Amino acid sequence: MRPSRAPEVPRRLWAWLRPRLTVANLLTVAILAWATPTLLPHIGAVLGVRSGPDDVPAYSYEALDGRRLDADSLRGHVVLVNFWATWCLPCRAEMPALEAMYRRHRESGFVIVGLAVDQASTASVEAFVRARGITYPIAHVGREAEAAFGGIRGYPTSFLLDRDGRVQHRVLGPIGAVSLEAAVRRELARPASARPASGRPRR
Repeated sequence: MRPSRAPEVPRRLWAWLRPRLTVANLLTVAILAWATPTLLPHIGAVLGVRSGPDDVPAYSYEALDGRRLDADSLRGHVVLVNFWATWCLPCRAEMPALEAMYRRHRESGFVIVGLAVDQASTASVEAFVRARGITYPIAHVGREAEAAFGGIRGYPTSFLLDRDGRVQHRVLGPIGAVSLEAAVRRELARPASARPASGRPRR
């Protein structure tokens, strides 16, 4: 009877694995484990894989210029809702790209709604926006505004809504303007649905 060689398998595996357990390799694995959940929605937006909930968010905000921004008045537009803050460095880095995207597509029915969650005064937010030449609508909101979109895990977080008000994509991080470009073009090419929005309104 031949002796079992099963105990050799773990030894061989450990012999192969041990020299690869370097600090650099372990750090790389940790970074990938952290980054993958964040990057996958961006990749999905580029490829057209939906990452948003099947809800139709119910929202209403007053922009800094007095305009009313709500789900009903913006129905029929492709809307990018962007949660940000003046103290958020990635948010600051993203804003010029968002502004360029807005200027590029606004004549086709694209709107960006920037929601500043700062505890600072509205005047401070307004001065911050004006100094950076941002022309898309900005509203100064409280953290309760995040509930309509299911909560926020970090800033900036962007939600791309189709012409019927459904969330198609949700992305976290400052590359949203880049990864969502293809998604914005796809949604602008689609007409609004003839039927009522089927998602459950979230309030």
